[in-house]
Amino acid sequence: MENEVYKNPETGEELFRDVRHLEYEYKGIKFYVDMPGWFPKDNDEGIFTQDDMKVYDKALHIAKAEADHLLTPDNIRAIRKQLNLTQEAAGCILGGGKRAFQKYESGEVLPSRAISNLLKLLQAQPTMLELLKV
Repeated sequence: MENEVYKNPETGEELFRDVRHLEYEYKGIKFYVDMPGWFPKDNDEGIFTQDDMKVYDKALHIAKAEADHLLTPDNIRAIRKQLNLTQEAAGCILGGGKRAFQKYESGEVLPSRAISNLLKLLQAQPTMLELLKV
């Protein structure tokens, strides 16, 4: 990251590779992201790569989960472990496919309301899992 310089394609201004602690808001919930990107020296108006945006997307998914009363990645992981399921087994039994729970637990994908509600029910009544196994 040292001394990398990029020019803003619109303004020609020099941008430098950096990580900035930025504040965002979703439905009244403020969240902070240590956002990597290309920034000018004097403000936080950066240009972001696809990989940079993955950092933002994960933080946004957590804020959306809280605002929309969905499970967060940590909640999902805890419930899955309580049910003694691997990520692959959880995806196959509960839906979403083999990699679904890896994506939910990493924050890469926001769980649907249906998956969140199913997990909440199974957390309260873990014996109901036997009804879903084939």
